[in-house]
Amino acid sequence: MKPQYYLGMMSGTSLDGVDVALVDFSLEPRLILSDFFPMPENLRQKLTKLVQAGETTLQNLGELDHELALLYCDCVNTFLQKYNILPSQIEAIGCHGQTVWHSPASAFPFTMQLGDMNLLAAKTGISVIGDFRRKDMALGGQGAPLVPAFHKAVFSNANFATVVLNIGGISNVSILFPNQPVIGFDTGPGNTLLDQWIEKYQGLHYDKNGEWASKGNVNQVLLEELLNEPFFSLPAPKSTGRELFNLDWLIDKVEKASVELTALSSKMTLAPEDVQATLAELTVTSIVNALNQLQTNLPKRLLVCGGGAKNSLIMCGLHDNLLDWQVGTTTEQGFDIDYVEAAAFAWLAYCRMNNLPANLPSVTGAKSAVSLGAIFPKD
Repeated sequence: MKPQYYLGMMSGTSLDGVDVALVDFSLEPRLILSDFFPMPENLRQKLTKLVQAGETTLQNLGELDHELALLYCDCVNTFLQKYNILPSQIEAIGCHGQTVWHSPASAFPFTMQLGDMNLLAAKTGISVIGDFRRKDMALGGQGAPLVPAFHKAVFSNANFATVVLNIGGISNVSILFPNQPVIGFDTGPGNTLLDQWIEKYQGLHYDKNGEWASKGNVNQVLLEELLNEPFFSLPAPKSTGRELFNLDWLIDKVEKASVELTALSSKMTLAPEDVQATLAELTVTSIVNALNQLQTNLPKRLLVCGGGAKNSLIMCGLHDNLLDWQVGTTTEQGFDIDYVEAAAFAWLAYCRMNNLPANLPSVTGAKSAVSLGAIFPKD
């Protein structure tokens, strides 16, 4: 059977780079090839500044939109050349773009992703599907998370109560219980606070394998202060991002905890590595709290993906706190932990090109299931 190749592209909250996944849809969705392309440091800094400040000039916004598209073009063209694939072999590219603001609960709900899809189509010679979130929001949904529909398509199993946990910048879960509507929501920060904190104190983009966090001790006062954030008690559907969980938010929490610690004893202080250890525990605790609310008589299976699946401190925390769950990774099910989200946007592109519904109202809160994304033709 002739392959039906789609490319999926994702640059996430961590701003570390672009994931590219080649998926074949001729039978069941199958990940064929994948690769990662680092974000140029100058572009990463400009995007980080934009996301943290939440304000900019129209000139800067337009230029970043163009610059990101050029990066996506380079990623696609390099990927195709590296693996000897012709543009004509690709049905379409599903490109999420870079989220710089997501505000589904504001007076005028909106979401904003940068990356000019017209430019991407023109410079690759491949039709592009982008702007995936706004149709769901137009129908009253959160516009996120979108990947649970893909998780349902590839990971559902009638013999297990399956949860797919993606620990990216933000952690989100897809709850795939047999004969029940799919539920999906963000549980809270995944790696984003860990990444921002280690960059502030160590000059590194991420805490490899949780090594720095392992040198610190979890501080319960700080942990309680972090968990006091109202987001954690909100019912699903819910979604979040760096608009809430950012460095300013964290510093405010650390300062409040430090005041409380000083009141208890003048000798109590918060070392930077203790904050990092507590942030790892925050990721684990917020996930465990969400999963503990689920009720089922079936064997429970947790499939972890995303960068957090490579953090042994987080993974050990999940194993230790979820004793009645089978904890594994999506890699064991045929989808590399680093490329599940990119593969999901290849799937969303496939659905759009075939006019198939791709959102789950039970997850996003939208009024109906629809095909998502705008088509940007190659010519």
